[in-house]
Amino acid sequence: MVDSTSSHPSSDSSASTGDNLTLPRRLNLLQGTALNMIDMVGIGPFVVLPLVIKTLGGPQFLWAWILGAVVSVVDAFVWSELGAAFPQAGGSYKFLKISYGEQRWGRLLSFLYVWQTLIQAPLVVASGAIGFAQYMSYLMPLDDWQRRAVSGGVVILIIILLYRKIDSIGKIGLIMWGAVLITLGWIIIGGLSNPQIPLSETLGSMGTVSGGLIAAGLGQASVKTIYCYLGYYNVCHLGGEIKNPTRNIPASMFISIAGIAGLYLLMNISVVSVVPWQQAQNSDFIVSTFVETLYGPSAAKLATILVLLVAFSSLFAVLLGYSRVPYAAAADGQFFRIFARLHPTRQFPYVSLLFLGGLGFVFSLLFRLGDVITAILAMRIVIQFVGQAVGLLLLHRRRKASEFPFRMPLYPLPVLLAIGIWLFIFFSTGTTFMLSGLTVIGLGVVAFLVSAGVRRQWPFN
Repeated sequence: MVDSTSSHPSSDSSASTGDNLTLPRRLNLLQGTALNMIDMVGIGPFVVLPLVIKTLGGPQFLWAWILGAVVSVVDAFVWSELGAAFPQAGGSYKFLKISYGEQRWGRLLSFLYVWQTLIQAPLVVASGAIGFAQYMSYLMPLDDWQRRAVSGGVVILIIILLYRKIDSIGKIGLIMWGAVLITLGWIIIGGLSNPQIPLSETLGSMGTVSGGLIAAGLGQASVKTIYCYLGYYNVCHLGGEIKNPTRNIPASMFISIAGIAGLYLLMNISVVSVVPWQQAQNSDFIVSTFVETLYGPSAAKLATILVLLVAFSSLFAVLLGYSRVPYAAAADGQFFRIFARLHPTRQFPYVSLLFLGGLGFVFSLLFRLGDVITAILAMRIVIQFVGQAVGLLLLHRRRKASEFPFRMPLYPLPVLLAIGIWLFIFFSTGTTFMLSGLTVIGLGVVAFLVSAGVRRQWPFN
């Protein structure tokens, strides 16, 4: 593990975890990028596209997707500096602990991140599973309990697929990445080659943006689009299993963002070139409606199956990455020791996987999709995104530039810009969701103080 007095760790063939087993470094740049991209493209863009159009009330919705890409790129500079310097399992857990000091405030911030992960990671899994069941109802009528059964079954199947060595997981990820590219490619090529509405008319109306629109609707719409970009940093959670991490971690993030941003923008333009935005904003199955308009009902069913495969692939990558977070904290001695256990023969954190997957299964039976998307983002911004960016500023004050293998251009401007944008997005979630996120943080502080008091650690030592 990394301590606050060391420079960036070695990129050897395995990463030490604190017990007698290690996470092997077997994921290359292609596999890491594929896992990032399938994490980013889940059910999100297929269910969020109509919501974004409705939020802005017009064809200017494309700007919300552009803002989502800009936020991702700016924030990726923060992740790249931290991920390249500290390529270990756990991602933000490690970054927060090292940045704020491992003996004091870093303990609190990293604990709060793990605390949030125990709640928000299963919610992310549940949101994907619920969206999967929603699209499944296009193929066959499903009542409420049947949808819940489908979403719960998807989570169980994901757990079974992840219960194996990381080698085969990288290969499975490449297959799923292929499904993502085929699905988005079909939508893009189909719409742009067979437009029902002239592109000049569509793009021309998108170019009209007023200051009132930016102030009133763009922030709220961007909350939903950013949800669809989240996952560009998944490779940091797998930092202990990435080959040549000082190069591959930053490269995989920027490649993922550039690729997904291009695909999202082309997909949106393609869809509204076939389905008028006035109709698209009220569609529960926009991709199915789009393909049915072009090719008929049979093709629409095939497209729906591909969307389901993409959603399934994303859940696979999400649960894979998050299962490493409680594991890293436990291996560090800051969480329940049982989560530090690796499978004796397959070398993966099976306790953490089963716990988060089990909660995801329960949440998928309890909640609705619309109830979790905004709450997920509001819960993560303060500690993970803003806290992490501030932590990087503190880290630069204590360490030499040579200790950061990746250096962002124009430092510290991207960091300050990231902090400002994330705070803007946080306030755009609304009072209810801001309070829910702050409440989770408050409960986490109480839990930390109780735990520290029992163990006679800072601030009670």
